[in-house]
Amino acid sequence: MNAATANDTIDPTRRLQRALYRAAKANARRRFHALYDKVSREDILRRAWQEVKAHGGAAGTDGQTIAQIEQRGVAGFLGELAAELREGRYRPRAVRRVRIPKAAGGERPLGIPMCRSHCTFLQAG
Repeated sequence: MNAATANDTIDPTRRLQRALYRAAKANARRRFHALYDKVSREDILRRAWQEVKAHGGAAGTDGQTIAQIEQRGVAGFLGELAAELREGRYRPRAVRRVRIPKAAGGERPLGIPMCRSHCTFLQAG
């Protein structure tokens, strides 16, 4: 193992995030038209799931909670989602809009997106 490999401790998901960030910063007009191949990667979806779970993510517009997804199987859920992304079958639902109170007063908008087609997997269990 060489020194460069031994010192490279950045998570592959973080590496992708940084590369996309740098590309966007280098050209403000840059558009990313083909990200399905990247977001459908197993490591990316697993990391996204870990982030949602760690932050106690609320149920989406379909009402499915983290506990319900875990009960039916996270691997199956993520696998079906990955397949839909790769095959171009993924179709997002409209974003659920809510307003969240701010500590200093007032409110801020919050949008909660949820996918449509993989919910059939959740209902099959």
